[in-house]
Amino acid sequence: MRFEYSSGAFVYRRSGKAILFLILERRKGRRGKEGTPDLPKGHIEKGESAIEAARREIVEETGIEPRFMPSFMRKTRYFFRDGGETVRKELTLFIAEAGAQKVRLSPEHSGYQWLDYGAAMRRIPFKDIRALLPSVSEYIRRWEEMRALNDEYRSLPGKRAGWALSARHVPGEGRLDARIMLVGQAPGRNEDVELRPFVGRSGRLLDRVLKGAGIRRDDAYITSVVQFFPPDNRLPTRDETDACKGFLFRQIRIVKPRLVIVLGNLAGESLLGIGRIETNHGRIVRKDGIAYMMTFHPAAALRSTTTLRLMERDLKGAKKAL
Repeated sequence: MRFEYSSGAFVYRRSGKAILFLILERRKGRRGKEGTPDLPKGHIEKGESAIEAARREIVEETGIEPRFMPSFMRKTRYFFRDGGETVRKELTLFIAEAGAQKVRLSPEHSGYQWLDYGAAMRRIPFKDIRALLPSVSEYIRRWEEMRALNDEYRSLPGKRAGWALSARHVPGEGRLDARIMLVGQAPGRNEDVELRPFVGRSGRLLDRVLKGAGIRRDDAYITSVVQFFPPDNRLPTRDETDACKGFLFRQIRIVKPRLVIVLGNLAGESLLGIGRIETNHGRIVRKDGIAYMMTFHPAAALRSTTTLRLMERDLKGAKKAL
């Protein structure tokens, strides 16, 4: 048996309200048929990552410079016969937005079409790719909704008189279909510089505790009650959290996590009206159909070994709860 590794993407563009997917017609398809409809994809070359291979293949096959959607990657595996040999193929797929409709085909293709969801489901002959298309379409919808939310959130400092927080927006990060969402209180100085949540000392500790609990950071969505750095690392005021809370609840509605892990007193008060982590940590409560679990903020765990051990136990309990 031979093993092969390929990479590609669901390339899409917007046309009014419709999402259109790029379907190429290969001169020789997986089953050796002329004009087989397929996605832009190809072999991963030595030294390439999967996303590097996908970018190269899209550019070579279509002339499109893709804009990859963060935090989406799916793998599918299948077998086929090449002459008298069985080949086991692993295909890694991303989502990439095309900035233009124009396509410049490579010689290995005979044509292309931009198809809406229904037409793409009928046209694509491979059941493994068809099986992914519903989740891809839903992910694009969530991505566009989150992008619009972040654009609106980013403009908040200019709309409120007496704004005392940083004007630099630190958006949430991670999978938009994550089963777990983690909510902290606000960005720190490192986050304000890098524009990413939990990248300083607290973030490194959180990564370590998540890993110990069997939770991959890449599989979670991480955000904060307030997404602007408070000067001198102070706590956000009630007025500041009230101005930002609505955006947080909208993020929860977009991601639809099975469990929200609430990190620290301020997040507990903002989300649940519970501000005493010491007596409520590890508990799972339900509110508006969402499960929440409170635990300590990583900054508190940095200061106390006892708090760290309790946080580790809480997150292991969260993993079991899933």
